[in-house]
Amino acid sequence: MTTAHILDLATKRLLVAAGEAPSVLNTQPWRFRVRDGDVIELLADWDRWLRVSDPRGRSLHVSCGAALLNLRIAARAAGRKPDVQLLPDADAAPDVLATVHFATRGRFSAEAREMYELIPQRRTNRAPFDARLIPVPVLSELRAAAAHERARLVFLDRRSAADLLDYAAIAQEELARDSDYMSEVAEWTARAGVPAHVQGPQAMGGADPIRDYGRRAGNARFEPYPQLAVLTTAADEPMDWLRAGQALQRILLAGARHAVSASFLNQSLDLRDMRRRSDPHHRSGHPQMIMRLGYGPVVPRASRRPVTELLA
Repeated sequence: MTTAHILDLATKRLLVAAGEAPSVLNTQPWRFRVRDGDVIELLADWDRWLRVSDPRGRSLHVSCGAALLNLRIAARAAGRKPDVQLLPDADAAPDVLATVHFATRGRFSAEAREMYELIPQRRTNRAPFDARLIPVPVLSELRAAAAHERARLVFLDRRSAADLLDYAAIAQEELARDSDYMSEVAEWTARAGVPAHVQGPQAMGGADPIRDYGRRAGNARFEPYPQLAVLTTAADEPMDWLRAGQALQRILLAGARHAVSASFLNQSLDLRDMRRRSDPHHRSGHPQMIMRLGYGPVVPRASRRPVTELLA
Protein backbone atom coordinates (compact mmCIF):
# COMPACT_ATOMS: atom_id res chain seq x y z
CA MET A 1 0.00 0.00 0.00
CA THR A 2 1.38 3.43 -0.95
CA THR A 3 1.95 6.28 1.47
CA ALA A 4 -0.83 8.22 -0.25
CA HIS A 5 -3.31 5.46 0.56
CA ILE A 6 -2.47 5.31 4.25
CA LEU A 7 -2.56 9.06 4.90
CA ASP A 8 -5.39 9.99 7.21
CA LEU A 9 -8.20 12.10 5.80
CA ALA A 10 -7.21 15.18 7.84
CA THR A 11 -3.69 15.17 6.40
CA LYS A 12 -5.01 14.69 2.86
CA ARG A 13 -7.22 17.73 3.33
CA LEU A 14 -4.18 19.77 4.34
CA LEU A 15 -2.26 18.71 1.24
CA VAL A 16 -5.21 19.28 -1.10
CA ALA A 17 -5.55 22.82 0.26
CA ALA A 18 -1.81 23.45 -0.15
CA GLY A 19 -1.95 22.22 -3.74
CA GLU A 20 -4.64 24.79 -4.61
CA ALA A 21 -2.14 27.65 -4.30
CA PRO A 22 -1.21 29.86 -7.26
CA SER A 23 2.19 29.30 -8.85
CA VAL A 24 4.30 30.70 -11.63
CA LEU A 25 3.05 29.25 -14.96
CA ASN A 26 0.97 26.84 -12.83
CA THR A 27 4.15 24.80 -12.32
CA GLN A 28 3.06 23.84 -8.76
CA PRO A 29 6.75 23.38 -7.79
CA TRP A 30 6.17 21.83 -4.38
CA ARG A 31 6.19 18.46 -2.71
CA PHE A 32 5.48 17.38 0.84
CA ARG A 33 6.96 14.85 3.21
CA VAL A 34 4.69 13.67 6.04
CA ARG A 35 6.45 12.56 9.23
CA ASP A 36 4.69 10.79 12.10
CA GLY A 37 1.35 12.40 11.25
CA ASP A 38 2.11 15.67 13.04
CA VAL A 39 5.00 17.06 10.94
CA ILE A 40 4.86 18.07 7.28
CA GLU A 41 7.90 19.26 5.37
CA LEU A 42 7.46 21.55 2.37
CA LEU A 43 9.99 20.66 -0.32
CA ALA A 44 11.03 22.45 -3.49
CA ASP A 45 10.29 20.33 -6.56
CA TRP A 46 13.24 21.32 -8.70
CA ASP A 47 11.95 19.23 -11.61
CA ARG A 48 9.34 21.98 -11.94
CA TRP A 49 11.77 24.86 -11.72
CA LEU A 50 11.80 27.39 -14.58
CA ARG A 51 15.53 27.44 -15.18
CA VAL A 52 15.47 30.15 -17.85
CA SER A 53 13.06 32.71 -16.41
CA ASP A 54 13.74 31.97 -12.74
CA PRO A 55 17.48 31.35 -12.43
CA ARG A 56 17.58 32.33 -8.73
CA GLY A 57 14.55 30.23 -7.84
CA ARG A 58 12.77 33.34 -6.59
CA SER A 59 9.45 32.59 -8.28
CA LEU A 60 9.66 28.96 -7.15
CA HIS A 61 10.03 30.09 -3.53
CA VAL A 62 7.16 32.58 -3.87
CA SER A 63 4.95 29.82 -5.27
CA CYS A 64 5.88 27.45 -2.45
CA GLY A 65 5.23 30.20 0.08
CA ALA A 66 1.67 30.46 -1.22
CA ALA A 67 1.21 26.71 -0.76
CA LEU A 68 2.57 27.02 2.79
CA LEU A 69 0.00 29.68 3.66
CA ASN A 70 -2.81 27.40 2.45
CA LEU A 71 -1.41 24.60 4.59
CA ARG A 72 -1.39 26.87 7.63
CA ILE A 73 -4.94 28.06 7.02
CA ALA A 74 -6.26 24.53 6.51
CA ALA A 75 -4.68 23.48 9.81
CA ARG A 76 -6.18 26.42 11.68
CA ALA A 77 -9.58 25.71 10.16
CA ALA A 78 -9.35 22.15 11.47
CA GLY A 79 -8.50 23.33 14.98
CA ARG A 80 -4.80 22.47 14.76
CA LYS A 81 -1.99 24.89 15.54
CA PRO A 82 0.82 25.00 12.94
CA ASP A 83 4.31 25.86 14.16
CA VAL A 84 6.29 26.87 11.08
CA GLN A 85 10.05 27.01 10.65
CA LEU A 86 11.26 28.47 7.37
CA LEU A 87 14.44 27.04 5.83
CA PRO A 88 15.19 24.88 8.88
CA ASP A 89 18.57 23.73 7.54
CA ALA A 90 19.36 25.68 4.41
CA ASP A 91 22.94 24.38 4.17
CA ALA A 92 22.42 20.65 4.76
CA ALA A 93 18.90 20.33 3.33
CA PRO A 94 18.30 23.15 0.82
CA ASP A 95 15.27 21.39 -0.65
CA VAL A 96 13.38 21.66 2.66
CA LEU A 97 11.79 25.09 2.47
CA ALA A 98 9.72 24.79 5.64
CA THR A 99 8.86 22.40 8.44
CA VAL A 100 5.38 22.57 9.94
CA HIS A 101 4.70 20.95 13.32
CA PHE A 102 1.04 20.50 14.18
CA ALA A 103 -0.27 20.52 17.71
CA THR A 104 -3.03 17.95 18.03
CA ARG A 105 -5.36 20.65 19.22
CA GLY A 106 -5.51 24.38 18.83
CA ARG A 107 -8.04 27.11 19.16
CA PHE A 108 -10.68 26.93 16.44
CA SER A 109 -10.53 29.97 14.16
CA ALA A 110 -13.72 31.09 12.41
CA GLU A 111 -11.65 33.47 10.27
CA ALA A 112 -9.38 30.61 9.18
CA ARG A 113 -12.44 28.52 8.35
CA GLU A 114 -13.76 31.31 6.13
CA MET A 115 -10.39 31.66 4.39
CA TYR A 116 -10.14 27.88 4.01
CA GLU A 117 -13.46 27.82 2.18
CA LEU A 118 -12.21 30.56 -0.14
CA ILE A 119 -9.12 28.57 -1.19
CA PRO A 120 -10.83 26.58 -4.00
CA GLN A 121 -12.76 29.69 -5.11
CA ARG A 122 -9.68 31.84 -5.73
CA ARG A 123 -8.70 32.17 -9.39
CA THR A 124 -6.09 34.03 -11.38
CA ASN A 125 -8.40 36.17 -13.51
CA ARG A 126 -7.03 37.39 -16.84
CA ALA A 127 -10.40 38.59 -18.15
CA PRO A 128 -11.30 42.29 -18.45
CA PHE A 129 -12.34 43.88 -15.17
CA ASP A 130 -15.06 46.50 -14.85
CA ALA A 131 -14.33 50.12 -14.02
CA ARG A 132 -15.32 49.99 -10.33
CA LEU A 133 -12.66 51.16 -7.91
CA ILE A 134 -11.81 48.95 -4.97
CA PRO A 135 -13.15 50.66 -1.82
CA VAL A 136 -10.64 52.11 0.62
CA PRO A 137 -11.62 49.72 3.47
CA VAL A 138 -10.90 46.74 1.20
CA LEU A 139 -7.55 48.22 0.17
CA SER A 140 -6.71 48.61 3.83
CA GLU A 141 -7.59 44.98 4.45
CA LEU A 142 -5.32 43.87 1.61
CA ARG A 143 -2.46 45.96 3.02
CA ALA A 144 -3.01 44.41 6.42
CA ALA A 145 -2.93 40.93 4.87
CA ALA A 146 0.52 41.65 3.42
CA ALA A 147 1.77 43.15 6.68
CA HIS A 148 0.59 40.06 8.55
CA GLU A 149 3.25 38.09 6.64
CA ARG A 150 5.98 40.74 7.00
CA ALA A 151 5.55 42.12 3.49
CA ARG A 152 4.18 45.34 2.05
CA LEU A 153 1.53 45.99 -0.60
CA VAL A 154 2.01 49.29 -2.43
CA PHE A 155 -0.92 50.58 -4.49
CA LEU A 156 -0.06 52.70 -7.51
CA ASP A 157 -1.79 55.86 -8.65
CA ARG A 158 -2.95 56.15 -12.27
CA ARG A 159 0.24 57.73 -13.53
CA SER A 160 2.50 55.20 -11.84
CA ALA A 161 0.27 52.36 -13.03
CA ALA A 162 0.46 53.63 -16.62
CA ASP A 163 4.25 53.80 -16.39
CA LEU A 164 4.40 50.26 -15.01
CA LEU A 165 2.19 48.99 -17.84
CA ASP A 166 4.65 50.52 -20.30
CA TYR A 167 7.58 48.85 -18.52
CA ALA A 168 5.74 45.52 -18.67
CA ALA A 169 5.16 45.93 -22.41
CA ILE A 170 8.83 46.74 -23.02
CA ALA A 171 9.89 43.73 -20.95
CA GLN A 172 7.42 41.51 -22.82
CA GLU A 173 8.88 42.59 -26.15
CA GLU A 174 12.41 41.84 -24.97
CA LEU A 175 11.40 38.46 -23.58
CA ALA A 176 9.63 37.58 -26.83
CA ARG A 177 12.99 37.83 -28.60
CA ASP A 178 14.54 35.27 -26.24
CA SER A 179 14.02 31.86 -27.84
CA ASP A 180 14.96 29.94 -24.69
CA TYR A 181 12.45 31.90 -22.65
CA MET A 182 9.68 31.44 -25.20
CA SER A 183 10.39 27.70 -25.44
CA GLU A 184 10.16 27.37 -21.67
CA VAL A 185 6.86 29.27 -21.56
CA ALA A 186 5.42 27.11 -24.36
CA GLU A 187 6.52 23.90 -22.65
CA TRP A 188 5.07 24.78 -19.26
CA THR A 189 1.82 26.30 -20.44
CA ALA A 190 1.17 22.98 -22.19
CA ARG A 191 2.68 20.69 -19.53
CA ALA A 192 1.28 22.37 -16.43
CA GLY A 193 -2.10 23.17 -17.87
CA VAL A 194 -2.49 26.84 -18.76
CA PRO A 195 -4.93 26.48 -21.67
CA ALA A 196 -6.13 29.35 -23.83
CA HIS A 197 -9.41 29.71 -21.94
CA VAL A 198 -7.57 30.72 -18.74
CA GLN A 199 -5.02 32.95 -20.48
CA GLY A 200 -7.54 35.69 -21.22
CA PRO A 201 -8.23 37.59 -24.45
CA GLN A 202 -5.94 39.85 -26.43
CA ALA A 203 -6.30 43.50 -25.46
CA MET A 204 -7.82 45.86 -28.02
CA GLY A 205 -6.23 49.30 -27.93
CA GLY A 206 -4.03 50.70 -25.18
CA ALA A 207 -1.45 48.89 -23.07
CA ASP A 208 -2.02 45.20 -22.45
CA PRO A 209 -2.79 44.72 -18.71
CA ILE A 210 -2.25 40.95 -18.67
CA ARG A 211 0.67 38.76 -19.51
CA ASP A 212 0.84 37.14 -22.94
CA TYR A 213 1.56 33.41 -22.87
CA GLY A 214 0.98 33.00 -26.59
CA ARG A 215 -2.38 31.19 -26.69
CA ARG A 216 -4.96 33.82 -25.81
CA ALA A 217 -8.60 33.40 -26.78
CA GLY A 218 -10.22 36.21 -28.78
CA ASN A 219 -10.02 39.97 -28.32
CA ALA A 220 -11.59 42.30 -25.76
CA ARG A 221 -11.40 45.78 -24.33
CA PHE A 222 -9.96 45.91 -20.83
CA GLU A 223 -10.61 48.44 -18.09
CA PRO A 224 -9.22 51.87 -19.08
CA TYR A 225 -7.32 52.39 -15.82
CA PRO A 226 -6.05 49.08 -14.39
CA GLN A 227 -5.56 49.13 -10.62
CA LEU A 228 -2.03 47.90 -9.94
CA ALA A 229 -0.17 47.06 -6.76
CA VAL A 230 3.36 45.88 -6.01
CA LEU A 231 4.14 43.36 -3.29
CA THR A 232 7.52 44.04 -1.69
CA THR A 233 9.76 42.63 1.01
CA ALA A 234 12.46 44.29 3.11
CA ALA A 235 15.22 42.08 1.67
CA ASP A 236 15.59 39.83 -1.36
CA GLU A 237 16.68 36.40 -0.12
CA PRO A 238 14.97 32.96 -0.07
CA MET A 239 13.43 33.67 3.34
CA ASP A 240 11.89 36.86 1.94
CA TRP A 241 10.58 35.05 -1.13
CA LEU A 242 8.79 32.51 1.04
CA ARG A 243 7.27 35.33 3.08
CA ALA A 244 6.22 37.08 -0.13
CA GLY A 245 4.41 33.93 -1.26
CA GLN A 246 2.54 33.66 2.02
CA ALA A 247 1.66 37.34 1.84
CA LEU A 248 0.51 36.96 -1.76
CA GLN A 249 -1.90 34.16 -0.96
CA ARG A 250 -3.23 35.92 2.13
CA ILE A 251 -3.89 39.00 -0.04
CA LEU A 252 -5.63 36.94 -2.71
CA LEU A 253 -7.87 35.20 -0.18
CA ALA A 254 -8.69 38.49 1.52
CA GLY A 255 -9.57 39.86 -1.90
CA ALA A 256 -11.70 36.83 -2.72
CA ARG A 257 -13.73 37.53 0.40
CA HIS A 258 -14.80 40.80 -1.30
CA ALA A 259 -15.02 39.36 -4.87
CA VAL A 260 -11.77 41.11 -5.84
CA SER A 261 -9.94 39.34 -8.66
CA ALA A 262 -6.24 39.42 -9.47
CA SER A 263 -3.80 38.69 -12.28
CA PHE A 264 -0.07 39.33 -12.53
CA LEU A 265 2.36 41.38 -14.62
CA ASN A 266 5.78 40.06 -13.63
CA GLN A 267 7.60 40.37 -16.96
CA SER A 268 9.94 43.07 -15.69
CA LEU A 269 10.74 40.98 -12.60
CA ASP A 270 11.54 37.95 -14.78
CA LEU A 271 13.79 40.09 -16.93
CA ARG A 272 15.51 41.44 -13.81
CA ASP A 273 16.18 37.90 -12.58
CA MET A 274 17.30 36.62 -15.98
CA ARG A 275 19.74 39.49 -16.45
CA ARG A 276 21.02 39.13 -12.86
CA ARG A 277 20.15 42.75 -12.19
CA SER A 278 19.68 44.05 -8.67
CA ASP A 279 16.98 46.45 -7.54
CA PRO A 280 17.90 50.01 -6.74
CA HIS A 281 17.45 50.80 -3.07
CA HIS A 282 13.90 51.96 -2.43
CA ARG A 283 12.13 52.68 0.85
CA SER A 284 9.17 50.50 -0.24
CA GLY A 285 11.36 47.38 -0.44
CA HIS A 286 12.18 44.81 -3.09
CA PRO A 287 9.39 44.06 -5.60
CA GLN A 288 8.37 40.39 -5.60
CA MET A 289 4.99 40.48 -7.40
CA ILE A 290 3.17 42.99 -9.61
CA MET A 291 -0.59 42.56 -9.33
CA ARG A 292 -3.62 43.82 -11.23
CA LEU A 293 -6.68 43.98 -9.00
CA GLY A 294 -10.34 44.62 -9.69
CA TYR A 295 -13.76 43.13 -10.26
CA GLY A 296 -13.98 40.54 -13.01
CA PRO A 297 -16.26 37.74 -14.18
CA VAL A 298 -16.21 34.20 -12.85
CA VAL A 299 -13.48 32.27 -14.66
CA PRO A 300 -12.39 28.61 -14.68
CA ARG A 301 -9.30 27.48 -12.85
CA ALA A 302 -6.23 25.75 -14.19
CA SER A 303 -5.64 22.08 -13.37
CA ARG A 304 -4.08 20.87 -10.11
CA ARG A 305 -1.87 17.89 -9.30
CA PRO A 306 -3.44 15.06 -7.30
CA VAL A 307 -2.19 14.39 -3.76
CA THR A 308 -0.43 11.24 -4.96
CA GLU A 309 1.93 13.46 -7.01
CA LEU A 310 2.60 15.86 -4.17
CA LEU A 311 4.20 13.36 -1.78
CA ALA A 312 7.97 13.09 -1.62
